[in-house]
Amino acid sequence: MASASLQFFAFILALFGAFGDITATLLPNWKVNADVGSNIITAITQMQGLWMDCTWYSTGMFSCTLKYSVLSLPIYIQAARTTMVLSCILSAFGICITTVGMKCTKLGGDTDSKSHACFAGGVCFILAGISGLVPTSWYTREIISNFLDQTIPESSKHEPGGAVYTGFISAGFLLIAGVIFCTSCFKKQQGARIYPPKQHDFPCTEQESNAGYNLKDYV
Repeated sequence: MASASLQFFAFILALFGAFGDITATLLPNWKVNADVGSNIITAITQMQGLWMDCTWYSTGMFSCTLKYSVLSLPIYIQAARTTMVLSCILSAFGICITTVGMKCTKLGGDTDSKSHACFAGGVCFILAGISGLVPTSWYTREIISNFLDQTIPESSKHEPGGAVYTGFISAGFLLIAGVIFCTSCFKKQQGARIYPPKQHDFPCTEQESNAGYNLKDYV
């Protein structure tokens, strides 16, 4: 019962992680630059994401430009696009597989099949977490290095946006969920090896008594 509750908790974490992965991939605020200027009325907030760049004015106007050219993008943005999409796909696969293998569901066949499905789903979650953690870390490193570079003007420097933090949190949720699913199945298999099924030894006293009775008949 405790293992089933733990798997359900890990499944909820995986759902939050997958939803956060998709949200972080689509959000345009991976890095933000707030240029207040001399007048607060003309303040501009520039946001850059994986797929579009957006500009928000204090007057309420909002405009976005899609990034159509892939080859013109920096290598870290291209890598972030690929790995974040891969993370979303792996997390979706993990949710589908663990739905079949969880103890609280009636899908997946016998116990061994469900254990293997849970382990495979846990591996998918771990790979999804790693795929989401690598681009967010690389992207944050580029932002910090550019921010600390003295040769870059202040107007071109950015800070990490909400999408980066969402990606970090989602990757953590997916990693925790994957570890819980893998360890729960591993503990179960290890327990089955340590405690093998008991073999019932039938007493032979009745047979011995019958043999003694037969010998007495011949005396």
